[in-house]
Amino acid sequence: MHKREFTAAMLISFVIVGIIVCLLLFPHDGFQAAVRGVAIWWDVLFPALFPFFVISEIMLGFGIVHFFGTLLDPMMRPVFRIPGIGGFVMAMGFASGYPVAAKLTSQLWDQKLVNREEGERLVAFVTSSDPIFLIGAVSIGFFHDASLAGILAVAHYGGSLLIGLGMRFHGRKCPATPQPPRAGGGIVRRAFAVMHAARLQDNRPIGTLLSDAILQSLRLMFVVGGLVVFFSVVLTILTSAQVMHLFYVGIAAALSFTGLPSELSQAVMNGLFEVTLGAKAAGTAPMDLALSSKVAIGAFILSWGGLSVHAQIVSLLSHTNMRYIPFLTARFAHALASSAIVLLIWEPMQRFREPQAVFMPAYDPGAPVLSTLKLIAPVSAAVAAVVLGVIIVLFLAYSLGMLVYEKVGKTR
Repeated sequence: MHKREFTAAMLISFVIVGIIVCLLLFPHDGFQAAVRGVAIWWDVLFPALFPFFVISEIMLGFGIVHFFGTLLDPMMRPVFRIPGIGGFVMAMGFASGYPVAAKLTSQLWDQKLVNREEGERLVAFVTSSDPIFLIGAVSIGFFHDASLAGILAVAHYGGSLLIGLGMRFHGRKCPATPQPPRAGGGIVRRAFAVMHAARLQDNRPIGTLLSDAILQSLRLMFVVGGLVVFFSVVLTILTSAQVMHLFYVGIAAALSFTGLPSELSQAVMNGLFEVTLGAKAAGTAPMDLALSSKVAIGAFILSWGGLSVHAQIVSLLSHTNMRYIPFLTARFAHALASSAIVLLIWEPMQRFREPQAVFMPAYDPGAPVLSTLKLIAPVSAAVAAVVLGVIIVLFLAYSLGMLVYEKVGKTR
């Protein structure tokens, strides 16, 4: 074993022993944190993610993902340097939340539809919060203000697109996956041919496909739930042991440097570990703090995702050759970009806050499971449609820019 690996192993061992000691010293706090983590998983994550896990598995088996990949390939490659199949992952990731994009990307890598660099680009900018959580849990449940959903959505998803455009330069010298063959008629006909070939290659009966989708999705949901509970317990017992105090001081100094209230340091620290705990702390921060600052921190936490989400992504990509560092860098850049966007658009968006709150779907925090199920279909479908529209607009802008560039070059 190399010295560096030995040092890392020893450090991890000391951290684990320290966590065990804190858990023995504060068993009640650890138990309460575990109960809260299970409640978050059951009330918010399970109803929001499980249907998408099952649907995505079925769509892969039927070749529907390959169909959309062929249709979107001419647009996704020039804009994001990702195969067209990434457009489907982009729509599903934005509509369904954090781990879904990583799950789909790992499956695409298994089928050799994306290479390492393309997968890293895709996961880096498509990993985002789902609109149900952003609207129902954060805007209404934590901030108690539905009109903030528009500001958070523009900052969060707008920041994702900026990261996607920036990540196109990641691994720029690496070869791309081959484009689908152009022979055989128009693009729609080719898309149906690719879908049919994918279905024949999968070759599982419908009953087997549905059973496999449910079993794999349940196994993944338990992994997600376990990570949420683990990080909830770790954060709570470290806070009880006063270990987090030093981190609070450092984060408070960083917030003061940026002009944000240092009182939000606990929300940032909670959000670094678990996104739900951090967003809740930002929403319940003292009333005398500027709402724009609290929303900016909320956007930062949503875009960072928390170490719990990071662990979920790493576990989903563990069997691939995709690296964690590009994802980590993109998450931090996305967090900074989203918080900056909130502060930039805060004043211009004020005129739209009250009108948009009237059309916001109803969400009852007292019945989160039922409310989430009612919101999933319309909101997620709207987000997926908007994502596809954005892809088309970006492609048209790219094509127009290239046309102008070629014409200017010829006139010189």
